[in-house]
Amino acid sequence: MLDTALLSLIFGTVALFVYGVLAAVFSDEVVVKKSLKKLDDYEIKDLFTAEPLAIPFFDRAVMPFYGRLSKLVRRFSPAEVEDNIKARLAKAGNPSDMDVDRFLSLKLLCALTATLVVVVMLVSKGFSPLLFLLSIIIVPASFFIPDLWLRSLVEARQKKIRLALADTLDLLTISIEAGLGFDAALTKVVKNHPGPLAEEFSRMLHEVQIGVSRKEALRNLAERTDVDELSNFIASIIQADMLGVSIGNVLRVQASEMRLKRRQKAEEIAQKAPVKIVFPLILCIFPSIFVVIVGPGVIRIMTSLMGQLGN
Repeated sequence: MLDTALLSLIFGTVALFVYGVLAAVFSDEVVVKKSLKKLDDYEIKDLFTAEPLAIPFFDRAVMPFYGRLSKLVRRFSPAEVEDNIKARLAKAGNPSDMDVDRFLSLKLLCALTATLVVVVMLVSKGFSPLLFLLSIIIVPASFFIPDLWLRSLVEARQKKIRLALADTLDLLTISIEAGLGFDAALTKVVKNHPGPLAEEFSRMLHEVQIGVSRKEALRNLAERTDVDELSNFIASIIQADMLGVSIGNVLRVQASEMRLKRRQKAEEIAQKAPVKIVFPLILCIFPSIFVVIVGPGVIRIMTSLMGQLGN
């Protein structure tokens, strides 16, 4: 029964890999090109692209394979998965220009790679209950490795935004008090403070330039970043704009609050340090000290007992 399950797993993995390769090689675009090339007087060079070989190899060969894999994953995923991945990619800043198709394909490739590794280990080392149990755990867990990677990117980017927010608000306040408008002050901030927060402000300014209202662009910024401090700042700016309150005063108060929150966060992290040190002390340092202090006494006691027993 186990041999049958192993053969089925190997067959399914190989069949899925062959399907992806064939789907990439015999895609609709390739089939149409081959059909049109049979016609003598038909010019197909400009139908898809002026110079097909000028397209990078990754886009010509790998991306169709990614597209097929992503469609396969979407069939077995809930409907809200795509929107969730889009939101998380936006929070992470779209690393390496990754979209939903590439991310879903990456998840499936991780699972396939883990499956191949497990199959090779089972074939080479033979079947063992422990290895089979580990394979049952490792293969499904490998499917979620890209999610952990994306989550770490989101948390790191949000941390950078929190740290840069207070200084950015200070520069924004100074620029507005010097006579610049809000959009011009944001442009100055974008030029002088590179980083994730400046990138988000730059995207917000581009949205305003193409016709999106400032309030809507600011709300989109809050949704993309999902940082509580930045969301509170944006809510204050929108409320001040609606009520006609001076933005300079609002920015000054917000900058002071951001600086206070950053100091409180640092104090909170410092107060957690003694608690986090307890476990390394108990597991690593205390055993060594115990051996150094008690070890010689134990050796002497054992030597005395052995001598008495020998006599």
